[in-house]
Amino acid sequence: MPDSPARTLRRLIAQGDLIVAPGVFDGISAALVARTGFAAGYLTGAGVAASGFGLPDIGLLTQTEMAERARVLAAALPGTPLIADADTGYGAPLNVIRTVREYEAAGVAAIQLEDQAFPKRCGHLPGKELVSEEEFVVKLSAALDARTDPELVVIARTDARAVLGIDAAIARANRYAAAGADVIFVEAPESVEEIERIAAEVTAPLLINMVQGGLTPDVPAGRLQELGYRIAIHPSAPLASGALAMLVALAKLAGKDPAGLTPQGPAGFFNLLGLAEWSVLGDRFTVPEGA
Repeated sequence: MPDSPARTLRRLIAQGDLIVAPGVFDGISAALVARTGFAAGYLTGAGVAASGFGLPDIGLLTQTEMAERARVLAAALPGTPLIADADTGYGAPLNVIRTVREYEAAGVAAIQLEDQAFPKRCGHLPGKELVSEEEFVVKLSAALDARTDPELVVIARTDARAVLGIDAAIARANRYAAAGADVIFVEAPESVEEIERIAAEVTAPLLINMVQGGLTPDVPAGRLQELGYRIAIHPSAPLASGALAMLVALAKLAGKDPAGLTPQGPAGFFNLLGLAEWSVLGDRFTVPEGA
């Protein structure tokens, strides 16, 4: 009997070789990741927001939309573990429990939850807010308890680096590991030195996010493996390349110069999808402090 995707992922993590997981967001990206022989794929919430709904990654998608996309992509990656972004779990601990059940039923090998406040933002955009450590530990405990398959890998992500600094991010990471997370993900370290500190000071298997044009420097896979990282996700690699190719083709068809439309970094990409307009709406309907 073949291993389940979750058991396969756990075996790969235990082997110690770096798992490189490109971002998948639709049928063709998943099929191409399988065709090119990667050990795992990463269901990117940013990619699903962009490709499926034409939206920036600012927490506009629902659990139902993401779980359905997870089901499609798990089917398109037979035998290849799918690591799935579940944002903040889409609500309180009860919502997290349902999210874990829905993702597990969709066939994912791992589910990733983060300690941002709702609505979340892309980890490489400014303006993020956090929930307390205590609140996230409760949500993490709910996720661990909700598993029907004990092999399902639960990944805890902290976005504390951008809000509170690297020391707080490492402290949160170790607390989440102590609470039972299988893999720890410290989002957006801003230097090679910070990447090395995380590897040295966090006592858990580690995931790192390599975003093209993002806040984290591009470190070769060999060096990440030397440091002890177990998973390197590349959520934007297929997405950015595909979007750029489409932009160039459409500009040519329209008789325009694509250079003026080519985005720079995550914010530039999301501005193609209405980030600036959504930000205006968010500012317009902000609840005053103390209300």
